[in-house]
Amino acid sequence: MFVSLFIFVAMPINLPPALSPDTWPFDLELLTPPAYLVGGAVRDALLGRRSHYFDLDFVMLTRAVKTARKIADRTKAGFVLLDAERQIARVVFAGGTVDFAQAEGGSLEGDLLRRDFRINAIACNPFTGEIIDPLDGQTDLRLGLLRMISRSNLEDDPLRLLRAYRQAAQLDFAIEAETQSAIRELAPLLSRVAVERVRAELGYLLSNPNGVPWICRGCEDGLFSIWFESAIDRFDILTKIDADADKLAAIYPELAKEFGRQIRDTIKTPLLAIAKLAVLANSDLTIAETQLLRLKYSNAEIKSAIGLL
Repeated sequence: MFVSLFIFVAMPINLPPALSPDTWPFDLELLTPPAYLVGGAVRDALLGRRSHYFDLDFVMLTRAVKTARKIADRTKAGFVLLDAERQIARVVFAGGTVDFAQAEGGSLEGDLLRRDFRINAIACNPFTGEIIDPLDGQTDLRLGLLRMISRSNLEDDPLRLLRAYRQAAQLDFAIEAETQSAIRELAPLLSRVAVERVRAELGYLLSNPNGVPWICRGCEDGLFSIWFESAIDRFDILTKIDADADKLAAIYPELAKEFGRQIRDTIKTPLLAIAKLAVLANSDLTIAETQLLRLKYSNAEIKSAIGLL
């Protein structure tokens, strides 16, 4: 069904600095071709987005785990086997992580067609400088759109439904109409996803200044109804938190530091995110605690949220 969509676009370009092997924490010669940089790193580089923390993902046709282990050994970095069956491993450096995965479907094309959104299905060949864009994700980058590759890809991993809202907030993108409709219809499938994964995506939205409108839309579309049944009733408060925090911080600069403070050194949740979480939770303290326990928040996070309530 992808035949009409699959137009292989490969063109030599001057790589954005973020994609240049010169910026990597290991030498290109340690990669065994064919190997391709894929996903968020390529997307963000094409958008001109920069991050102090690098997060690189490589798709390899063979020897993904062996390559990761070789790079970890040569650079004295950490090695983590993430999925032995699917051949996925991570190399952990001081400034970020590099993941290596065996191509799903046995080819780069097959792997890209299994991804979530077209903007994340763009690859870069680091040996030639070619951008490989079979689904024309670069057009969606220019339009500022999140467009699904297929409905079945969202069904395969329902966390992708929530990830659409997180990426829309992160990139300041819109969600394409057909994709939005599919997300609403598939929202009940989120109940199948491990709550730890849901909590991580919610955490990104709570910590992002652009996240609240997408949290509100997610509630309206049924993505959070399993955990926060009546959150819609408190949108008027939720939508004011960031603006009011900015006003207070302008008057009392020390408050800006306090709002961004992690509630504990070992728990990377800022106080302002906890305030938003408290608003999402039920105003009845017993019910609120149950909601947060179901999402497996830590005792420190629950205690802080209940204290704010």
